[in-house]
Amino acid sequence: MKLSKEEKAILESVERGKAKSVPRLKEEIERYQDYAKATFGKDKRVNIRISERDLIKIQQRALEEGLPYQTLISSILHKFVGGRLIEKPS
Repeated sequence: MKLSKEEKAILESVERGKAKSVPRLKEEIERYQDYAKATFGKDKRVNIRISERDLIKIQQRALEEGLPYQTLISSILHKFVGGRLIEKPS
């Protein structure tokens, strides 16, 4: 099996005993469960046009979160319509 650079680093960390548990593990599990529910609860398709720059940034952020970028977009929209997405002051 071929591992990416990031996957190799994770594996080495675990093997050396340097891996640590995620803070607030229960909350993190619930957050990802919400992502999964939003992903599997889809029943309509939407096509949108966005700038390439924004798409690249979304894809990078999704990679950091360990999610498919379309799932991240869906989650953002779900939070927005639910009133849970709050804009930070610039």
